[in-house]
Amino acid sequence: MTRGTGVPASVPGEQPPGIDELLERVRAGYQRIEARQAYEAARSGEALLVDIRYAALRERDGLVPGAVVVERNELEWRLDPRGSHRLPEATGHDLRVVVICNEGYASSLAAASLHQLGLHRATDLVGGFQAWRAQGLPVEPATA
Repeated sequence: MTRGTGVPASVPGEQPPGIDELLERVRAGYQRIEARQAYEAARSGEALLVDIRYAALRERDGLVPGAVVVERNELEWRLDPRGSHRLPEATGHDLRVVVICNEGYASSLAAASLHQLGLHRATDLVGGFQAWRAQGLPVEPATA
């Protein structure tokens, strides 16, 4: 039995998984992507980059050019191809989505959630925005 995350539900009396174990389990369900690969996939039109960092981080560190900004609490509603609140970019379940958070932790859970909606090509950026920036990839200032 699962809890809708693809991760087996804990059995009564057993210790539930900690966050590190949960991350390991969900990450085993898909192939994560490195910053340079994500950059190339977005440039070629093969992937939609989705920045889920909260506003203060985007304002402090800047934006990934071309990435769609979607607050984490809206992600599933905006990317569900069948949803009434979907983005125009949410064209189908075959869409390759690369979720970007600050350091690559929250994005892993977000990608797993997108898999539950049938977005089977969803993944996340290893190391998040900080890895993107460390690789010297383009960053633009956030506009006020």
